[in-house]
Amino acid sequence: MNSLADFVVVSAMLLGIGIYGLVTKRNALRLLFAVEILINAANLNFVAFEQYAPFAPASTVVSNAVGQTFVLFSIALAAAEAAVILAIIVVAYRLHQDVDVSELNTMEG
Repeated sequence: MNSLADFVVVSAMLLGIGIYGLVTKRNALRLLFAVEILINAANLNFVAFEQYAPFAPASTVVSNAVGQTFVLFSIALAAAEAAVILAIIVVAYRLHQDVDVSELNTMEG
């Protein structure tokens, strides 16, 4: 059986990978992937803390599913965010033939 600390360690590793990706990468797609990794780290924390919460043991028939509810909303928002960012990346590539964010200072042609 896994403990809460195991999930927190994995989440911290995902957080570190995501922050590293945001700080070091200049490609817009890689930045999008780094943001998605950060969102997954937060989602893992939501589910893990809800699972191990003292007020909602897993053995009860009716459990408090607050963590899963937040994760479902987070997944929906992440999908919408990814769609908008991918649309912006496609427009930027069509205008500049590059997706390097340090080179994209305006969205004008």
